[in-house]
Amino acid sequence: MCGTDILQKLPESAMIQTTRQFLHKERSMGMSQTTRIAIRKGFLELLEQRPLDKISVVDIAEHCGVNRNTFYYYYCDIYALVREVLETELDSVLNAQPPCENWYQLTMRVASFARENRRRVYHLYQSSQRDLLENEYYQVVFGAVEKLVRRTAGDLPVAEEDIQSLAALYTATLVGLLQSWLHYGMKHDEERFVERVARLTDGTMRRALERSCGEETP
Repeated sequence: MCGTDILQKLPESAMIQTTRQFLHKERSMGMSQTTRIAIRKGFLELLEQRPLDKISVVDIAEHCGVNRNTFYYYYCDIYALVREVLETELDSVLNAQPPCENWYQLTMRVASFARENRRRVYHLYQSSQRDLLENEYYQVVFGAVEKLVRRTAGDLPVAEEDIQSLAALYTATLVGLLQSWLHYGMKHDEERFVERVARLTDGTMRRALERSCGEETP
């Protein structure tokens, strides 16, 4: 029996009460999502102004116009918020449509995101908890690179172990290039180096996949 059949068999007063409860739940879920978005937006605005280590939960709550209890209702600490922001922001960039067709496009998409969010990215990089943050964005980047490896493989009968190995290799390369750029203050010369490496290594992914299944062209 479907939900509408059940409602039709309820007395009118019970039906009204059930409908009200459903609408209240829907409104609560909508408000919950709105609050999370507001907290993330407020945090990003503060991150534009100062390093992560100088942003507190109180700062975020006051900036967003909520109290500390509201913040802790959604996030156990500030790093839980950072993890969600990293995942949301990077995922929206790396998995944007149209999908990246090659290694060069993926690398330059990441570089473009870092350039457009230069202050925020650099303020995260300066965090005393940098190692934790690096692990978070490594996981997000790995997911995007793995999808690219599979698209590049196409119909080639590549072993899953080789898919994972290549995804790990290219993820480490991309993350390493980004870290080098950040280490040198995101200077233009270093950005050109990232672009040059991406261009020089473009096409190597397909050749590695062909080698994996013995179909490499001379």
